[in-house]
Amino acid sequence: MASSPSPASAISGDAPPRVVEDCLGMVQLLSDGTVQRAVPPLVLPGTPSQTTSPVPWKDVTYDETRNLRLRMYVPSTDAGKKLPVLVYFHGGGFCGGSFAMPGFHDACLRLAAELPAVVLSVDYRLAPEHRLPAALEDVDTLFSWLRGQAMDGCLLAGPADLGRVFVSGDSAGANIAHHVAVRVGSGALDAGPVRIAGYVLLWPYFGGERRTASEAACPAGVFLTLELYDQMWRLALPAGASRDHPAANPFGPESPPLDGVDLPPVLVAVGGGDMLVDRSADYVARLKAAGKRAELVEFAGQGHGFSVFEPHGEAAGELVRVVRRFVLSAPPN
Repeated sequence: MASSPSPASAISGDAPPRVVEDCLGMVQLLSDGTVQRAVPPLVLPGTPSQTTSPVPWKDVTYDETRNLRLRMYVPSTDAGKKLPVLVYFHGGGFCGGSFAMPGFHDACLRLAAELPAVVLSVDYRLAPEHRLPAALEDVDTLFSWLRGQAMDGCLLAGPADLGRVFVSGDSAGANIAHHVAVRVGSGALDAGPVRIAGYVLLWPYFGGERRTASEAACPAGVFLTLELYDQMWRLALPAGASRDHPAANPFGPESPPLDGVDLPPVLVAVGGGDMLVDRSADYVARLKAAGKRAELVEFAGQGHGFSVFEPHGEAAGELVRVVRRFVLSAPPN
């Protein structure tokens, strides 16, 4: 992943670009504005993991212009029975991640099998090549594609109940899911025949200039540290923006009020050892104060992204059961 000087710079004596930001070795921002990315391990179609999967899955392009894809998991079901749909946005601080990475793939596979539900795991444009709000804008194209799936003969026309769609995601993906719910609830995003029955935020990656107590007390030996949190926001937000930007802070000084937004019920799950636990609790408390239906479930001793790092673990299994209860309890269409 290291950069090397071009022939022109070698002849002229110019110094090669230097690394300005190195985020976990997965993405490097260079002084000339270019970006270098490491290729992560991926679960790809055509591998034995696909043919032996307990739930059939396939990759579909939802935006041909930008070559954006999603992974569709469709469990077997009785003839004529439709399943709820879980739209899932992966985490990665808006700077990394893919639905094809093993942790995200296995977590979505488990959700599809055990809810059960049709799971659509969605990729979106990443920063710093595409700073926010690029990832949020990709939602428009996704919903245009999803609205088209309500037509007879489309991929989801048979197994999916598009009247019971739940928007979800982990970390940065949960941030996106929040914005989807707000935009649909305010009328800014046309869901068409698709009905958002609820949204599920897993350890949502929200920001703010003012530190919470759990952020200030974050130990150094965890995955999401305060240093990494600040770095990923620097890479993801528009140049010069603070963590109170509306894309980061749902209750920032420039964020639209949520009181009049027709939000569906929300489930927020977070690890008790996650530095973002206070922001999750504050999010739920503010929604409840505004008269919204909001539930917080805290997993004692768990850190940020626990079901992605250990998708087959006991805590991940309990998370699936919590999400299943929430999905089954959603009011019918």
